[in-house]
Amino acid sequence: MNSDVWNKCVDFHGHACPGLAIGVKACQAAGERLGITFSPDEEIICVTENDACCVDAVQVLTGCSTGKGNLIFRNRGKMAFSFFERSTGKKIRIVLKKIFQKDGTDRQALQKEILDSPCEELFDFKEPSFELPEKARLFQSYRCERCGENTAEPAIRLVEGQKVCLDCYPAYSRGWQA
Repeated sequence: MNSDVWNKCVDFHGHACPGLAIGVKACQAAGERLGITFSPDEEIICVTENDACCVDAVQVLTGCSTGKGNLIFRNRGKMAFSFFERSTGKKIRIVLKKIFQKDGTDRQALQKEILDSPCEELFDFKEPSFELPEKARLFQSYRCERCGENTAEPAIRLVEGQKVCLDCYPAYSRGWQA
């Protein structure tokens, strides 16, 4: 493990931890399997199935970010990452297979174990169950007619003929999905 790479991730995240180490190793595995490096735009896409510390390593090492639209949260509570390389069509889903228990094990020792482990011992490698997400789009904004805040078109709903944002949209739980 390159200490400069690790330190860059720690600086961004704010501290060293086992979760950050998982993200570093997932990016290492994606690099080895797909040949990806840093994405200055949307060449690489990561769909993460969690919102944990590991995602900060993904941002630092791959250049994927929510602002560019190439870091997509599909939160399932799983330590799983699907990487797509737009120009080649290559893709992989990387899933943590080893369960790291919080049973009093020293966090620094656990972090070292993760960083020192071969990727094949840490992860299962699969095909993503979904297609490559489309490139980020720019949307028209509309003013919510209840709270007055500007809202992107896909997040506007109609209520009694008024355009409203998701925060002002009343919940309806009879099988309709927002």
